[in-house]
Amino acid sequence: MRLASIFLPDEDAAARLGAGLAAGLQTGDVICLEGPLGAGKTTCARGLIKAYCGASDVPSPTFTLVETYQNADAALWHFDLYRLEHPRDVFELGFEDALADGICLIEWPDRIEGLLPPDPLRLVFHIPQEGGRKVDINGPKIWRPRLKAAGLI
Repeated sequence: MRLASIFLPDEDAAARLGAGLAAGLQTGDVICLEGPLGAGKTTCARGLIKAYCGASDVPSPTFTLVETYQNADAALWHFDLYRLEHPRDVFELGFEDALADGICLIEWPDRIEGLLPPDPLRLVFHIPQEGGRKVDINGPKIWRPRLKAAGLI
């Protein structure tokens, strides 16, 4: 279900989107970041991680495939599956543990589509002709109040 469409005029707006999402995160959440290379997925993820954990240095897990961060409530697992060779390899990265008692932030979720839990929150990034970025936020209705509380819709 489409919950919102947001225009992001610049990189800072993508980071603010992530930071806004961080405020309402709960253990068990799965957030999928979809879209082409350079669309703003990692910038959004960094904004979310910085706001959620207070981390100052947030490397992209492009080569390590996963980075974990901790705050007082739960571990946040940032998966970047662009270089994942086989879908089942995600289990070697601690995916089951992340789903069981953490928060999953997944870039390139299409690499493991059949292994995802039902109804994650999906942020689909587009690069429109006129510049900036457009993000479609799709997911179950349970996300609507959290998105509203964060001022995202």
